[in-house]
Amino acid sequence: MADIATVSEQRCFGGVQGFYTHESEACGGPMRFAVYLPPAATQGPVPVLWYLAGLTCTAETFTTKAGAQRVASELGLALVMPDTSPRDTGLAGATGDWEFGEGAGFYLDATQAPWSDRFRMYSYVVDELPRVVVERFPLDMGRQGIVGHSMGGHGALTIALRNPGRYRSVSAFAPIVAPASVPWGEKAFARYLGDDRASWQAHDATALVREGARFDGTILIDQGEADGFLLGQLQPQRFEAACEDAGQPLELRMQAGYDHSYYFIQSFIDDHLRHHAKALHA
Repeated sequence: MADIATVSEQRCFGGVQGFYTHESEACGGPMRFAVYLPPAATQGPVPVLWYLAGLTCTAETFTTKAGAQRVASELGLALVMPDTSPRDTGLAGATGDWEFGEGAGFYLDATQAPWSDRFRMYSYVVDELPRVVVERFPLDMGRQGIVGHSMGGHGALTIALRNPGRYRSVSAFAPIVAPASVPWGEKAFARYLGDDRASWQAHDATALVREGARFDGTILIDQGEADGFLLGQLQPQRFEAACEDAGQPLELRMQAGYDHSYYFIQSFIDDHLRHHAKALHA
């Protein structure tokens, strides 16, 4: 059994909000994550919704800012919030740039030195952390959903598309849908994956759909029309066009007046939780 250390646990809407640490093999060091267990978890395993955060964020960001626990408690959903990267890596260039390195793991497995030893967030989120949490918490791993914001929205979409049958539901807030074609992704992918752009396509949701990947269900995306990153970094129309061409069901909701912040996420998190609950309780 994995050695999980409890950082803190608090009662929250009848359930328990906790923060934990463990030693990660995938990321070569300690990793922090958060879990919210609804009251229903005292009666047996509950469905689990993974939340992947964006650039600069930690396991605390969504947990403390989104206000998701109230409706998760009502719906009987567990929430698991991993960190966005390994920390205190000691690697030159891993800190000091909010778009790359610590806080910006992009949910991929780096192939280039020195990043390949520690920055393996795809394996961590898809393989290692699920094994760790199911040993400790009453989670029904046959009923999983995944959601994310910005860089985490990219992670949620690509992970769901690359693992058909693993997740019953997927959604995203302001996701980076075509990272291989925008500055955030180009900067990170070149360092993590090298200069061969063909290798980037496995981590680009738009490219995955165009190459035949499908999600068995409707993908929900909310995007603020007042988001300062909309035109330069996010470009949801790329993914919308790919889904339309491929026949992939997509509900893209453009929200007037909303930006990239957690005020935006707070405003629509209930819709996303209910979207996931509908699939996870089916």
